[in-house]
Amino acid sequence: MIGFNYEDYDGLGLAELVRKKEVQPIELVEESIKRIDTLNPKINAVINMMYEKARVMTTDEQNGLFAGVPTLLKNISQEMEGEPITAGSKAFLSYRAKTDSEYVRRLRKAGVLILGQTNVPEFALVAYTEPVQYGPTRNPWNLNHTPGGSSGGSAAAVASGMVPFAGANDGGGSIRIPASYCGLFGLKPTRGRTPVGPNLGRSWQGASTEHVITRTVRDSAALLDQLQGHEKAGAFHTPSFEGSFLNAASTPLTRKLRIAYSISSPIGTEVHPECRDAVIKSAKLLETMGHHVEEVDAPVDGYKLVKSYLMMYFGETAATITSLESILGRKATYKDVEPSTWLLGLIGKATSAEEFVLSIREWDKAALQMETFHETYDIYITPTTAFPPAKIGELQPTTSEQFLIRTIGQIGLSRLLKKAGIVDQIARKNLARTPFTQLANLTGQPAMSVPLHLTGEGLPIGVQFMAARGQESLLLKMAGELEQSDHWIDVRQNPLF
Repeated sequence: MIGFNYEDYDGLGLAELVRKKEVQPIELVEESIKRIDTLNPKINAVINMMYEKARVMTTDEQNGLFAGVPTLLKNISQEMEGEPITAGSKAFLSYRAKTDSEYVRRLRKAGVLILGQTNVPEFALVAYTEPVQYGPTRNPWNLNHTPGGSSGGSAAAVASGMVPFAGANDGGGSIRIPASYCGLFGLKPTRGRTPVGPNLGRSWQGASTEHVITRTVRDSAALLDQLQGHEKAGAFHTPSFEGSFLNAASTPLTRKLRIAYSISSPIGTEVHPECRDAVIKSAKLLETMGHHVEEVDAPVDGYKLVKSYLMMYFGETAATITSLESILGRKATYKDVEPSTWLLGLIGKATSAEEFVLSIREWDKAALQMETFHETYDIYITPTTAFPPAKIGELQPTTSEQFLIRTIGQIGLSRLLKKAGIVDQIARKNLARTPFTQLANLTGQPAMSVPLHLTGEGLPIGVQFMAARGQESLLLKMAGELEQSDHWIDVRQNPLF
């Protein structure tokens, strides 16, 4: 039994105890395992335990900034040699990683001890974590609600105190949305800042980046220092930050900023009053800190961007299903994946190369518009999500919708769906709750969700901050100052922590 409160320390704090020999890595591993074994039956955050490998690693000499600190990987793209990685799908149950991903290599070099993998929706496609294969992950603040997705398992694990931080990635909000719903800090880095290889040079055409979900700003910053840098096959290269992101997180801003904010959905859909209030309250706080704050919408066509995002989404799903042949030893059928996934893949197969290229060009137009926008405004603020966390099962297709999806999937009417405008309906329905986060993915900008609001029901809501490409240090300085304010939500308030 360790002689201190494990949950009172973030990752850097635990590493400092190890360096001072006030605690042994095996003690941290056993404490984390105890918390996983106690809490996981309630929240279903961890779906693959690697306890024995972690225990063996504690006998090695501990090096690196996070030496001896337990953590978890996300069950998609963050591959560990010899371990299964299923992306939340039964289709990948037989797959074993042939090598460590570059992300995992860099984490290991930082000294972390990996205890397992966290739950994700199938192929990380939706903003809630309820895969058929593993069942739903629940929010530690209220077990009836989702922790979001697709990094929902990682967020629930951190928010319940299993580990101080966990692996995550973000292709349309998958770090920021669960961070928002679970009262955590979630930073999506600039495109190309962190590695996605070696098996890929780009993930989701550059929309997706790898990082972590954390309790503290400094852990996120310090891990970004460890993860950033050139990789051989990387399609996008962001110059390494010459300073220290960790130092930036503890360095006060040296000037007052021009900040724009918006509480309007970029696709014209409803925004819940609590989400609007979170931004307005944050804007007032920033004004008291001396910053110039004004209400200004981003200069982009939000609906056109959402459609271009979905075009990529459909194409990537189709490509993933096609690639299953190498895993299954045969062509995939609709029985191999969830009905909604199969339908998305069919729409992707019905999409032309011309449509796909034209949609990607919209990303570049928006990137130019936002870079110009940031010549006037240092930071752009929106709600992270348009609604508080949904209840478990609320966002699943209804029985009749599932029947329709299954029928369409079997007889292959995807082209008719496109002509009938069903794709536009999917765009509005799927993204109405989370319309704010995709912009940063498509433009390549850094963006973060900051825990600054609790609803009347006691559920967290994050506020999103975006900056120009390469400006993570500015966001981290802002986050570091906000973390010291009374508005910052302490995740240790939730019932399961």
